[in-house]
Amino acid sequence: MGEGQYRVADEEGRRLNELDRQAEQALERGDEEGLQKLLRQLAETVRSAGERLDDADLSPSDGLVPPDDLSLEEAREFFEGEGLIPDLPGRT
Repeated sequence: MGEGQYRVADEEGRRLNELDRQAEQALERGDEEGLQKLLRQLAETVRSAGERLDDADLSPSDGLVPPDDLSLEEAREFFEGEGLIPDLPGRT
C-alpha cells in the first residue's frame, strides 16, 4: 500500500486470506477491475482492523498489500508463489 506496516490480529487472517484467494482468482480470470476492487478491500481491511506500526519498527512482514491500481501484469509478479499473504493463520 505504501503506507507502512500494520499488525493485524490472527482473527482477521481468515478474512485477509479469503480476499487474497479471491484476488488470485480474479487475476487468473483476467478480471482487472475485480482484482483492483479486491485489492481495495484488502487495504481497507488492514487499515480498519490493523494497528499501524511506527515507521522505526522493522518487524518482518507476513504479507504485502499492493496498490489497488495494479495492472494484471504487475499483479502476476506479486502473486507468484503463495499469494500476497502466505503466512497468516487460517490459510487453506
